[in-house]
Amino acid sequence: MTKSFHGWRKSRHSEPNGGCIEAGRAADGTIGVRDTKLDGTGPILEFTADAWRTLLRSIRSAAH
Repeated sequence: MTKSFHGWRKSRHSEPNGGCIEAGRAADGTIGVRDTKLDGTGPILEFTADAWRTLLRSIRSAAH
């Protein structure tokens, strides 16, 4: 069964040429991530809320 994600938000770190990602949320709290170049038709990576927080913490700590 395919989950329905809503509230897609584009990354604040988007490239000027339009290459970026969007993140949305499913009713069960799963976070979906997709490539905007595919106009919502490409694959969606799915993360649990805990995995998403861990990923963001890791990215933020690597940036400093």
